[in-house]
Amino acid sequence: MTQVPNDLKYTQNHEWVRLEGDGQVTIGVTDHAQESLGDLVFVEPPEAGAIVRAEEACAVVESVKAASDVYTPVSGEVVEINETLADSPELINTDPYGEGWIMRIQLADASELDTLLDAAAYQELIADEG
Repeated sequence: MTQVPNDLKYTQNHEWVRLEGDGQVTIGVTDHAQESLGDLVFVEPPEAGAIVRAEEACAVVESVKAASDVYTPVSGEVVEINETLADSPELINTDPYGEGWIMRIQLADASELDTLLDAAAYQELIADEG
């Protein structure tokens, strides 16, 4: 069964967002997304220092089935990328909410978090899709 942690926010494009204590957010793709994609073989994150805008494609995850864009849920500056994914993209499959995170962003506008789905709304979204 798909995991949907209650402490995260979600997008309709199947990204998750964790608010960190320093005004930054950590972003990745959801368990539902990685299940749909299958075994991941490549991740192309944005570059650290890049300025991203909410709802724009900023990264790519590629599986044995397909390539898929990752959309940033919020605007801001990419302050860190998960370098481990270059050699181990499968971490997104095995630990999507932990070691499989993709990037960290310094929030430009914290109010953008209010537009994201909570866990219950995200579970409803994936139930409607299934």
